[in-house]
Amino acid sequence: MTDLTETRVAVVGAGALGCYFGGMLARAGAQVTLIGRRTHVEAIKRDGLCFESLGQRQFIPIEATENIAAVGDAGLILFCVKSSDTDGAARAMAQYLAGDAVVLSLQNGVNNVERIRQHLTHPVFPALVYAAAEMSAPGCVRHTGGGNLIVGRLGKPDDGSDRRRLDALAALLAAAGIPVTISENIEVELWSKLVMNCAYNAISALCGARYGKMVALPEVRDIMCEAVDEVVQVARAKGVKLPEDIAEAAIKLADRMPVTISSTAQDVRQGKRTEIDHLNGYVMREGKALGIATPVNRTLNALMKLLEQS
Repeated sequence: MTDLTETRVAVVGAGALGCYFGGMLARAGAQVTLIGRRTHVEAIKRDGLCFESLGQRQFIPIEATENIAAVGDAGLILFCVKSSDTDGAARAMAQYLAGDAVVLSLQNGVNNVERIRQHLTHPVFPALVYAAAEMSAPGCVRHTGGGNLIVGRLGKPDDGSDRRRLDALAALLAAAGIPVTISENIEVELWSKLVMNCAYNAISALCGARYGKMVALPEVRDIMCEAVDEVVQVARAKGVKLPEDIAEAAIKLADRMPVTISSTAQDVRQGKRTEIDHLNGYVMREGKALGIATPVNRTLNALMKLLEQS
């Protein structure tokens, strides 16, 4: 996994982010297969992947299929399914994976890697995604902000092999123009991303609001900061110490992505089930188990459940 042109990549769950990162790799010369829904697969087979970024639009020739068996000849798996689909997708691809395959989880939530590992014996690494994209039409991905990844390892002490894999992975992604940082404390990074998701996703979905407009209203900023504080308390009780300025960092995210709407809002627009159970809902459940009140996250979770039903 050192030469882009010799690397085979399978994207499991080729939605907006899967198509964005898969498109970046394919554009740079990697052999990429997108595994996704029929509507997108048919459009990509017909026209190529419509890729919009930085005001430019192009069609990238790329393989696409609905068949999970297509992971079989890939050395790198970009695992991009919704958190609610983690167990099913991991179980489905387990029988097809090559022995030397590496799995990179580009998902929201803090426990996907351990769930994937319940079904696979392969190396699985978490990736924090700080990029925004949306499917603007069947087979068309529009990049709306950001683009970098933070990767790392979770679990037992490393004998050096995981670090070598991460170095190779970072070099591969960087060669495709994807900025990558290797974190020595990825658990803190995962919880920091959960903070961002709990602050933005539900409110964006409930109000149909983009990030810039959300933080422009003091009343909304206050709610976001209260949601953040609850996540910080739950993380601390679980032994994870988040940065002191995490609330300020969460608000500043909108400066980099002012026109972004959350993935949760996109799911609502498309009539899909959201990941709220693994975001505000996760904080609510963990808080309850630990005896920590989480009224803002509980309220956002409940309102999202109602919105999903409607």
